[in-house]
Amino acid sequence: MSARGGAVEFSGKVALVTGAANGIGAGVARRLAAAGASVVVADVDDVQGKAVADEVNGVFVHCDVSDPRQSEVAVATAVERFGGLDFAVLNAGIGTGFGLGDDFDAERYRKVMGINLDGVVYGVHAALAALKKRGGGRIVATASMAGLMAMPMDPLYGANKAAVVGLVRGLGPVLAADGVTVNAVCPSFADTAIITGFKATLESAGMPVMSVDDVVDAFVAVLRDGKAGECWFVQAGRPSAPFTFPNPPGPRTATGERVALGRDPLITKEN
Repeated sequence: MSARGGAVEFSGKVALVTGAANGIGAGVARRLAAAGASVVVADVDDVQGKAVADEVNGVFVHCDVSDPRQSEVAVATAVERFGGLDFAVLNAGIGTGFGLGDDFDAERYRKVMGINLDGVVYGVHAALAALKKRGGGRIVATASMAGLMAMPMDPLYGANKAAVVGLVRGLGPVLAADGVTVNAVCPSFADTAIITGFKATLESAGMPVMSVDDVVDAFVAVLRDGKAGECWFVQAGRPSAPFTFPNPPGPRTATGERVALGRDPLITKEN
């Protein structure tokens, strides 16, 4: 049990991890398997994905998350091989690497949005029925600090990660009614393939680059202990925790009273 209460353990559970052939996804798969979970490793990298699945005594499934049918197959594999699904870690993602000027690439844009945003939408949709059959479960999506703050060096990446944050916040109270907890993990720069092209620039600017293990620690904490709709930040030098969103200006009645359409527990003040 953690200090926040209601902690979830992993022994005997079944987890689907997308983007699990490398980096954060592989780290999460290894950590969950070491804690006693059965893991479905889903990725488009067949060679490395199978290697990770063999390492964790799990099963590999080829999965392009931008195709909703492939997410459905991944969930079905978990159910067929291990009897159900308790956790869906929707981690697959790629960098953008272009802007909206002369370097804009419409085909690449659709691919990036298809993986980073649509992949989460399709993954949630595919997993829900299986999670509900188990009496509930947990969904964790990989967002980014770029979804919580401006990302001038890659605004399109910031846009799709901000969309994941908004999706998780909106789904949180809805899915909680069915016993499904949905969260996002929002890491800063971690030592994965996404930052390969600018890692040296980050380091020369003094920006800490976190290890994959640091980010995996946060995923484990969220899977154990996350509350509905929380989006946890992950930054070097400070403990991970749910981000507290400021409250935007809300509608007022003719007499000046604030209209309440449902309170978000992560908001700090009334406006």
